[in-house]
Amino acid sequence: MDILLGLLTLPLYVLVLWPLVVASRRVLGVRIGAVRALCGAAFGWLVAGGIAQAFPVSLLRHGGAALGLLIPLAGSAFLATLIFLFLAEMALPHGVGLGRLRARISRTRRYSQISRIAIKHGLGRYLAGRREPGLGPGRHAKLARSLRRALEDGGVTFVKLGQLLSTRADLLPPVFAEELGRLQDQVKPAPADAVRALLSAELGASPEDVFAEFDPEPLAAASVAQVYRARLRSGEDVVVKVQRPGVREQAERDIDIVRRVAAALEERADWARSLGVAELADGFAAALAEELDFTIEARNIAAVAATSCPDVVVPTVHKALSTERVLVMSRLTGKPLETAPAADRKRLARALLRCLLDQVMIGGVFHADPHPGNLMLLADGRLGLLDFGSVGRLDAGLRGGLQNLVLALDRGDPAALRDGLLEVVDRTDDIDEQRLERALGALVARHFGPGRAPGLDLFTGLFRVVADFRLSVPPPIAAVFRALATVEGTLATLDPGFDVVAESRAFAAEQVGAGLRPDSLRRTAVNEVLALLPVLRRIPRRVDRIGAALEEGRLAVNVRLFSDERDRDVVTGLVHEVLLAFAGAATGLMAVLLLTGTGGPRIAADLTLHQVFGYNLLVISALVGLRLLFVVFRRSGRRTPR
Repeated sequence: MDILLGLLTLPLYVLVLWPLVVASRRVLGVRIGAVRALCGAAFGWLVAGGIAQAFPVSLLRHGGAALGLLIPLAGSAFLATLIFLFLAEMALPHGVGLGRLRARISRTRRYSQISRIAIKHGLGRYLAGRREPGLGPGRHAKLARSLRRALEDGGVTFVKLGQLLSTRADLLPPVFAEELGRLQDQVKPAPADAVRALLSAELGASPEDVFAEFDPEPLAAASVAQVYRARLRSGEDVVVKVQRPGVREQAERDIDIVRRVAAALEERADWARSLGVAELADGFAAALAEELDFTIEARNIAAVAATSCPDVVVPTVHKALSTERVLVMSRLTGKPLETAPAADRKRLARALLRCLLDQVMIGGVFHADPHPGNLMLLADGRLGLLDFGSVGRLDAGLRGGLQNLVLALDRGDPAALRDGLLEVVDRTDDIDEQRLERALGALVARHFGPGRAPGLDLFTGLFRVVADFRLSVPPPIAAVFRALATVEGTLATLDPGFDVVAESRAFAAEQVGAGLRPDSLRRTAVNEVLALLPVLRRIPRRVDRIGAALEEGRLAVNVRLFSDERDRDVVTGLVHEVLLAFAGAATGLMAVLLLTGTGGPRIAADLTLHQVFGYNLLVISALVGLRLLFVVFRRSGRRTPR
């Protein structure tokens, strides 16, 4: 009976509380869940009831006094409701359900684990955005080793982050880049049962039903994936690349942490802002997300295969058997590069370098990690290229700028080198181009002077100039230099005496010669004329319009302030906050003056009319101030990720 009575009176309670819920939503100006709002309203009425019990009964029986206290009591309930909702929003933001709450708890545990790793290796002060001044070379080396060990302890995502940072010689000192280049992601194979379950889920059947043969022992195991030997029912030998179970979930959680830490560091530390750590984190997140999606790797293989490299072979993807977590490719059988005959090594080195340069300069899609482990010597004497999880892409503008940069280096022209460099980097507004040209001229003089043959240290010097002038290298260009640095080590293993710079200059000269052939010049001229034709057709009409407007005195220039909606939103928000702050301060000051004064008609023994007005204004001031805090809190929450 009591349960039935409670169910019958529940709508009445909701009806009483709902006006307070609606008013709270209107004042706070945000969407609040019904359950949370009802809990806040109930809390508010309980507080108001407690305040009402504190007043003498005789005062409440006095009609005028009771009416005068109605607003303070209702306002107290309202204020208590808003405080409850404000604290609830801080503890558990709106939209965070049970699943997101579990994710937040998991992320907090991971935060704690990462913090312990950083403190263990002496990096706690840097995680907080502080930096130790006056570091000497020896201290730099020790700090670099500590960073490498901390990244290794952090797991797959942080190992990948360190490998990416090792390629950014434009951002990190050489000792850090060298130390992070030693990071390895070789791990123990994942449990066979977990891999089998993932394969069955992705392929829709067990490996034995899909393949004629499947070897459960992995050929190789890395932090992201494992590779298995198999044979199709058609008799073709293939390899099956399987993503490690659970690695995507761990990587997504760690990427979220990396982004949040990068955003916090960029807010707190000047050195983080100068390095652009937030942009680095976004680029890393995009690269790792691509590496975790094997359908992107399949498209990368097809794009690289389209580049004409007769002496380099790439595997063929079986798309019907490939998914986001499973990649089935033709198997390339060969030997390590170290086993290549001495007579063939120079030919193979030239073929590898020219293939990479052709991918970068002509095709725009290139293998970004051509280390010896991703290459093999096939039985027919050609090279086999493996593992396309890390692939770079260059648009036509970046390819053109890179070609101009290489040609300027080949000619030793500082002015052209400056122009080519500024085409491929993100320039700042306050850059001194004349001083940059002089720095590049000094670089050219050091490496192209009489009796000097430029080597790969030329690019190290170029990176140093980029860092000195605080130029930001876009991730695609950084991937190019990473690939060139990696292939230089591979070529040194294959043919220690191979001259990378001389061969690159010969390749550039051939491309220039190819561009000067009559058919190439004719094709280029036709393309340029076709591109300019629409502009040329519009020029006479526009000149006539401008001339007529100038003759009639109608020529004007319109400048629209705050044309961008985002600028208008910022100004509107600031004006809103200023008005709220002014209204809250004004009503609060008036309330204090009325409450501390002794004037006004007395409506009870201890209460005057001015004090009643003061209590009302005090409640209004508190409501306005809480609304202002809520607006500021929500705005900062949108700007800085939680």
